[in-house]
Amino acid sequence: MEPQFSRLRSFLWPIHSFEMKRFLSMTLLMFFMLFNYTVLRNLKDTLIIPAVGAEVIPFLKTCIVLPCSILFVALYAKLSNTLHRNTLFYGIIIFFLTFFTLFALYIYPNRVSLHPAPEDIEAWKAAWPNIQHIIAMFGVWSFSLFYVCCELWGSVMLILLFWQFANDITKSEEAKRFYTMFGFLGHFALVAGSYAVGYVCESSKRIAQTGLGTQDDVCNNLISSLVSWTILGGIGIMVTFYWINHYVLKKQEAERVNSNCTYKPKLKLSLKESIKYVSSSKYLGCIAILVVSYGLTVNLTGLLWRRQLKIQYPLAVDYSQFMADFYFWVGILTIIIIFFLKGVIEMFGWFRAAMITPVIIIVSSSAFFLLIFANDAISTYTTYLLGITPVMLAVVVGSAQQILCKSAKYSLFDPTKEMAYIPLDQELKVKGKAAVDVIGYSLGKASAGYLSGGLLMLTAASDLIMIAPYLAVIVFGFSILWIWSIFKLNQEYTTLVDKESPISSPEHKSPKAA
Repeated sequence: MEPQFSRLRSFLWPIHSFEMKRFLSMTLLMFFMLFNYTVLRNLKDTLIIPAVGAEVIPFLKTCIVLPCSILFVALYAKLSNTLHRNTLFYGIIIFFLTFFTLFALYIYPNRVSLHPAPEDIEAWKAAWPNIQHIIAMFGVWSFSLFYVCCELWGSVMLILLFWQFANDITKSEEAKRFYTMFGFLGHFALVAGSYAVGYVCESSKRIAQTGLGTQDDVCNNLISSLVSWTILGGIGIMVTFYWINHYVLKKQEAERVNSNCTYKPKLKLSLKESIKYVSSSKYLGCIAILVVSYGLTVNLTGLLWRRQLKIQYPLAVDYSQFMADFYFWVGILTIIIIFFLKGVIEMFGWFRAAMITPVIIIVSSSAFFLLIFANDAISTYTTYLLGITPVMLAVVVGSAQQILCKSAKYSLFDPTKEMAYIPLDQELKVKGKAAVDVIGYSLGKASAGYLSGGLLMLTAASDLIMIAPYLAVIVFGFSILWIWSIFKLNQEYTTLVDKESPISSPEHKSPKAA
């Protein structure tokens, strides 16, 4: 029986002294992954949006990100049957770091010769206006490829590999205390990453101001410096992961975790078999709805927000500086929310904690869409009374909406979702999580792309603002579906945790249960 904390200790630091080494090591692992994710998210938007606009993002996520995610899950399912978990972990991170290095050293400096001529792109766009944004996307194909790898970093390294490892070495009772605390300390990485990006932006601006380099030199310095920070973060991830496996986990824990990574021959499934296996679980289906709904709602509102950003900050360095400030405040607000709500799961239960994120999205999205629709009517008041342009007001409100949504995700959505995986059997926990998280997050983003991209193509619209009313209806519709799924999932999750027995796939049910 574990000793009980006092009420104050339970609120401030609900970690036992004998758990400290494992807890802090996992927090450091999350820190490095989030640090890289912060830098890469900034860089991918800085490359794409000032170059070709936010309108290409739906097509990037549908035409490239989703197929690449499915391909990754197929490869992951195959390799997880033959490779040890640690080997697979190191192999994946080395692949990412190698590509980012190649992009900074060779691809970006030679982009002019590698990309099609701008006049050819403009001619093709004029000839085929319904697919003008797809043409623009392939016109900067190397930026698009970099964008995809940055997207996959978040879903693969953080959502899949980190949380899968955490679920393997954490019990359900520990997760109630550990998971929000992981986020509380780990999300200082957003602040650190924002400072790193801000420092690089300032140094790049000084190059331009002193006349020592062209605008091209400024962008080269920005990208090479940020990729260097990413390489250092990647080394930190590998060193920390090695430390946990060899010096933190006790011998019996390491043996248990490693044994979970060695599948029996009858459990070696192909991608098709894995999808069939996972789709037979209504439990995982509910988790998938949560993941897809979050990705779709946040990405649809984010598209409109980024459209305003491009107008306000047309230069890449200025855009990058703004995004650094944005992620700084995401980190600060996430830390504050986690600090005050970190005991909410234990105090009020999984259901109430899981409900907070969709409620925040509904309320904040309502304010953002109202501002977008009433932009012309309030333009006079914003200019003369507030002293800012309607575009800047939309940037501010949209930024607040995105900060609230992302902070809610990191502080409440991720911990509650990951807790839902813990009662599952090992096959569902490994391959089910890979299918739901990697494909699910990409499908949520891709669904936002299919819907917005389809509307852009059907209407031949050149601007996202023209389809904003349709996007608002979709956002609120999926928010309601999300809430319904939480009700359904809560019933099964509570039963499983109370029984303390893992759910198994239909193939492994006893005759009596079947």
